[in-house]
Amino acid sequence: MRYLPLSDADRGTMLSEIGVGSVDDLFACVPEDVQLEKLPDLPHHASEMRVEKVIRELAEKNLCADNAPFFIGAGAYHHHVPASVDHIIQRSEFLTSYTPYQPEISQGTLQYLFEFQSQVALLTGMEIANASMYDGSTATGEAVLMAHRLTKRQKALLSGGLHPQYTDVVRTLAKFSETETEELSAGSQQSAEIIDAIDEETSCVVVQYPDFFGNISDLSDIAAAAHEKGALLIVAVTEIISLGLIRPPGSMGADIVVAEGQSIGNGLNFGGPYVGLLATRQKFLRQMPGRVCGETVDQDGRRGFVLTLSAREQHIRREKATSNICTNSGLCSLAFTIHMSLLGEAGLRELAEINHSRAVALSRRLEKIDGVELVTSAFFNEFAIRVSRKADEVVNELAARNILAGLPVSRMLPDVEQFENLILLAATETTSDEDIDRLEAGLKEVLS
Repeated sequence: MRYLPLSDADRGTMLSEIGVGSVDDLFACVPEDVQLEKLPDLPHHASEMRVEKVIRELAEKNLCADNAPFFIGAGAYHHHVPASVDHIIQRSEFLTSYTPYQPEISQGTLQYLFEFQSQVALLTGMEIANASMYDGSTATGEAVLMAHRLTKRQKALLSGGLHPQYTDVVRTLAKFSETETEELSAGSQQSAEIIDAIDEETSCVVVQYPDFFGNISDLSDIAAAAHEKGALLIVAVTEIISLGLIRPPGSMGADIVVAEGQSIGNGLNFGGPYVGLLATRQKFLRQMPGRVCGETVDQDGRRGFVLTLSAREQHIRREKATSNICTNSGLCSLAFTIHMSLLGEAGLRELAEINHSRAVALSRRLEKIDGVELVTSAFFNEFAIRVSRKADEVVNELAARNILAGLPVSRMLPDVEQFENLILLAATETTSDEDIDRLEAGLKEVLS
């Protein structure tokens, strides 16, 4: 039997207390077109073996990244994760049920979080980093709220080159925190346009690096213009491996750097869990969300690790908290740290160089096809092409041929007509010559 501890009277009391008429009212913000009108057509009960069989049959309908030429990126990337990562993260020295609030019995957890912070700070070119966030998009939203606290202003300027889903998250947080966003034209991250839009009410400027379409640009002018008006520059990085090869945002004047760390140590996992990174300047430490691990010594002078900052809502009054995110992505950050440690600086640079060379090889092959135009010029491992037909039709036809040929930009930006023929493609160290051959042949067929 299902365990239902609450009676109808209990539920009625709870609904009355929060001022809601019914359970359905709790979901009033969910669009009607995605709500189920009736329960799914599923049997009320089945044996464990039967359920496993049905679930397995459903799973086999998926075309997974490992089972086909795979060129999808847009914030989640297919990289090789060494088997040693999975082995090491299960060692009891690191993976423990104890929380970091008990330093005497959680030194392994505290040490890897300290090392994680050090790695993130080095990668981003910043002075300090926290012990992780949920993912890149929510880290971006938290960075905006942090900038509001620091500048005492309430307007975030969002580049049109920011990932549309990151923009959505910031927009949602702004709505419920009674702050403001100004969004520039989608698809554009021109320095001149951004600089012209910065004014004395701007709290922060949020840009992506490389941007949503893969473009790499110098952010120094934007940083200088923002600082002149008293605003902060927030840089979002969706492909963290790129920082093994291109300039870190900190060297171009970024005040806060946020990133999605999934590419290092973590698989695609059908969309999560992932790991958000957030790094900033030392002087902004007190307004940084999340928690920070620090190094110290015990009473005998031995090296040890403790939480040195954790001003979250379960520790202090809610209105004084820097964040209401009450956890971090501990296991994912551990995987990140282990993989980074195995790579080392030279290994990360080599991995980044392979990613770039694979993308260059892919772009050179595709731009020779009739009906294909390369849109992105300077890129790391991701770029956009324009095709002679609607992009979603082309991608669907290639998927029918077991080729996952990238992301139709119209899926992220459905209301912008100029993007309906654009496909965003990514190549990583997992992209083989045979994969490129199949995509090239497939595109020639569907565009002929």
